[in-house]
Amino acid sequence: MQKDRAGHKAKFMNFPDRSTQFGALINSYLTSKDNFTDEAIHLLFTLNRWEAKNEMERLLRSGVTLIVDRYSYSGVAFSAAKGLNMDWCKAPETGLPKPDLVLLLTLTAEAMAKRGGFGQERYEVPELQKKVMEKFHTLKDDSYWKVVDADKKEDALSLELCEMVLDSMESCSDKPLGKLW
Repeated sequence: MQKDRAGHKAKFMNFPDRSTQFGALINSYLTSKDNFTDEAIHLLFTLNRWEAKNEMERLLRSGVTLIVDRYSYSGVAFSAAKGLNMDWCKAPETGLPKPDLVLLLTLTAEAMAKRGGFGQERYEVPELQKKVMEKFHTLKDDSYWKVVDADKKEDALSLELCEMVLDSMESCSDKPLGKLW
């Protein structure tokens, strides 16, 4: 658990959570050790998020802010980019906690390719990444999504993201937990 300078409690989570039973299967798939149909892997990613649902809700109800990397929208965007129906992809995510803020970080394929480790996993292919970004823009809801150009120095990007998160925390501190779709 982390606290920021203002005393807010926060916890970072990312998906897939490779430490769980479903996460281990996903890791094996992403590192090209196993193969699954697109439908099966989408459902595994979704199950991985459902594994965390109760803990996420417990933390949120106790006043902890969750910073989550690659949540449900990511799963829907990737699966839809591979040709699955977007509504079908959203259906098993229905009922998971809805974020108060979604930060969509954009980066050109060229800039992605320059990052260390890019291309080591199955989905780290520039053409697929471009399709995924198109699907993110289809999913985007301007009422709680912010699009951020990530092609800048890490310190500047971190500061920009922190300001957006703190603004969101202030505006939604008394709102009830929402549910996806």
